[in-house]
Amino acid sequence: MDARLLDILVCPVCKGPLELDKKAQELICRGDRLAFTIRDGIPIMWADQARKIEAL
Repeated sequence: MDARLLDILVCPVCKGPLELDKKAQELICRGDRLAFTIRDGIPIMWADQARKIEAL
């Protein structure tokens, strides 16, 4: 994923910062405990498509 894109992307729910999990190919929002998947290099930023994270 392009580092410039990661710098401007924010969580669509809380507008907070996202962290890249390269291994899982996800963008993580620690505040909302959500993981947004990255498919073919494109982040899927829909809240209803995000995976809930139990513990960080």
